[in-house]
Amino acid sequence: MTRFYRLVRAIVVRFIFTLLYPLKIVGKENIPLEGAVILCANHISMLDPLALILACPRQIRFMAKEELFANKLVGWVLKNMGAFSIKRGESDLASVRLALQILKEDNVFGIFPEGHREKGTEAKAIHSGTSMIALRSGAVTVPVYISGKWRLFRRTTVYIRKPVALDEYKPANVRNMELANVKIADAIWQD
Repeated sequence: MTRFYRLVRAIVVRFIFTLLYPLKIVGKENIPLEGAVILCANHISMLDPLALILACPRQIRFMAKEELFANKLVGWVLKNMGAFSIKRGESDLASVRLALQILKEDNVFGIFPEGHREKGTEAKAIHSGTSMIALRSGAVTVPVYISGKWRLFRRTTVYIRKPVALDEYKPANVRNMELANVKIADAIWQD
């Protein structure tokens, strides 16, 4: 974990979730303390990455939309937190390769597989890149469900699910990626 990441996690993130948006974390033990891990979470608010940062005992390398990096300050913070950009709406193979490299180095990779913020509690379609990265990397895939509406002074709960087994969907062909996506989505939005 970099010094900057630790500092942001200890001061900014804890302040937000201690005073403004109380957070309950369920299932923290489901995140392996070592090895390659993919955290796949639903995305309801701009606060979601911060909640995952607090929930995970390891540094998370997030894939974030390219537009966020256009603002110099935000881009600087994101880069120093270990995030990298993806061009939404197109096949961004460079970002996929970077995600695979991050996992090859036994790091934690964070992704919001819907590709954008989405309200509601029903399972949503997720992008095929999620399962492709999971299948090609062999990383432990941990679904995460963020419940609530992020209202000031109201508790939101982060449910860290048990890892999903995806070995049955190898090799990473189109059909297997579709099936793996369904399994990941179902695990995120399970009751």
